[in-house]
Amino acid sequence: MQVDLEADGASVEGLARFQQGLFHARRLRQAGIGLTTLALSGWILALFVALFAPVSIWPVVLINCASALLLLVAGLQSAWWVADWRAQALEVPRGEAVEQSIEPTPWHKSLINRFGNGLLAQIGAPVLWLGGWSLLALVSILQFWNLGLPAAAIGQSASIGAALALALAFGLLVFERRLAQETAAQWPEASQLAQLSRMAIICLVLSAICLLFANAESVWPLRLATFIGLLPALVALEFLLRGVLSLFSPRQPRLEPRLMAQSFIAGLLRWPPQPLLALQHELHNRFGIDLRQIWAFTYMRRAFFPVLLVVLAVGWALTGVHEVPLQGRGIYERFGKPVEVFGPGLHAGLPWPLGRVLNVENGVVHELATSVSEAATPELAAAEGPAPLIANRLWDASHVNDKSQVIASSSGDKQGFQIVNMDVRFVYRIGLTDQAALAATYNSADIPTLIRSTASRILVHDFASRTLDELLGEERTSLADEIGRSVQADLQTLDSGVEILATVVEAIHPPAGAANAYHGVQAAQIGAQALIARERGAASEQTNQALLQASTASDQAQASAREVNAGAQAANLRFAAEQKAYAAAGQAFVLEQYLGQLSQGLAQAKLLILDHRLGADSAPTIDLRSFTLPADPSVPRKAVQ
Repeated sequence: MQVDLEADGASVEGLARFQQGLFHARRLRQAGIGLTTLALSGWILALFVALFAPVSIWPVVLINCASALLLLVAGLQSAWWVADWRAQALEVPRGEAVEQSIEPTPWHKSLINRFGNGLLAQIGAPVLWLGGWSLLALVSILQFWNLGLPAAAIGQSASIGAALALALAFGLLVFERRLAQETAAQWPEASQLAQLSRMAIICLVLSAICLLFANAESVWPLRLATFIGLLPALVALEFLLRGVLSLFSPRQPRLEPRLMAQSFIAGLLRWPPQPLLALQHELHNRFGIDLRQIWAFTYMRRAFFPVLLVVLAVGWALTGVHEVPLQGRGIYERFGKPVEVFGPGLHAGLPWPLGRVLNVENGVVHELATSVSEAATPELAAAEGPAPLIANRLWDASHVNDKSQVIASSSGDKQGFQIVNMDVRFVYRIGLTDQAALAATYNSADIPTLIRSTASRILVHDFASRTLDELLGEERTSLADEIGRSVQADLQTLDSGVEILATVVEAIHPPAGAANAYHGVQAAQIGAQALIARERGAASEQTNQALLQASTASDQAQASAREVNAGAQAANLRFAAEQKAYAAAGQAFVLEQYLGQLSQGLAQAKLLILDHRLGADSAPTIDLRSFTLPADPSVPRKAVQ
């Protein structure tokens, strides 16, 4: 119960929490300084590590632990304000207790003098400190939240970090046990501080476990280390909410303050958990509401377990309803015995564990190589760049999914053995019949391993009867069919339920001794093909030139013939026209033609005309009777009146 110094008869000298207020304040101050140093050191170290290893587990672990310690520091500081108020209320006279209790430290005094009775004076230093620590912890966790951290080995530093985390957790455990032993009369805030200590202890212990189990294969330690931050993040969010809600409560300096850093989430960290009991106590202490006196809550408490049993029974019965996907089948087992093969859809049966359904593939096609290489996946080559080394199928090199086989070979009159690397792939599926589904489920524990082992045995047996020349020659095309038939026959003998759809020989790499010879053969073949292509190009060019010349001569001959033919036709038409004109005009037409031809021929010639009718005795005479008198064009004629 809170003490009001203004109430009549209020005496704090006989209360144990006021008597030990100074001692509690001193203990809280020492613990707060130490934990603040550790929390800020971890926070700064997390920022430093994040600069060089942002995708490692260290920044997440450090920031989560530092945030949990910061929230514990916020709780200790909030409890220190309460203990300091009690110590001052016990030592200072009643009239001066208020002023001294609310008087801040010199650092806060400068701020209050600057802002006067503004927002800072209205809010109060405890709320500001609590909100500041909580906001820092929440923002830090959100900034370092990353569920995509890759698995990686962290070496001996993980053991050292885990040991330090466990040592700090043990120290906090001792501190929590001492707080848990305090009674509510002597120290009411001890139970709340113990709950915050449990929150920090849980974060430290889980972080140590994540560090101990972190390696290059496991991803769950990194995911767990990330999810650890949810606990301090929720507590920080609750502190911020309490700080905001406290702004709406009037400040009463003479009334004993309550602990601001109370956490409902941290209060759940107990065994056995009692969330409803904590809610009932809060309602009863703050509002005077006793849920035990309400009939509805009493009925809910009595009916909780029967309703829970009914829900569990219905949920258990629903485990007998199974959904088989469209690309799958299901083998229904009743009391451990296969009874039926379900197709796609919903099916009902006995609930678990009396009945269960084992999923089986339905027509899903797989491709399997005879061997799996441990080499890294080759990088993809550019479309316009050079071919990758993996595309070189001729040389004796290490290729992905290649399997080495010993094969007989001959060199002259000597017999021997050589090694050939092959890439043989099988395309298979589980049979579509119900019997094949049952056989694949119960007769084969690992179908890919079974196919590989069977194929390896078949390849060894098959290659024992072949030679290198046969393998690289005419028998290569029939090799895949023979291997596929042999593997399918053995799988049927084993009743595996597997159906081989196709067998593909991707590549055959000759041994090192034959690689150089095949290199020469390949180079000679390429040279021969290039020479043939070059000669074919030259022959094609000459043929095209001859065709062009023949076409040109033919076109010219046709043009000349057409021209001669057109001239002949024109002459024929002209001759026919002249015949018709002569028939119509007679000798006049002939004379006209004569004169026309003569005029045309003498048009450009210089002529001297001689007339035999002019003699020496008679002079040339001009008859002017046929001519008109010359007229002056410049003198106009008069009009007739």
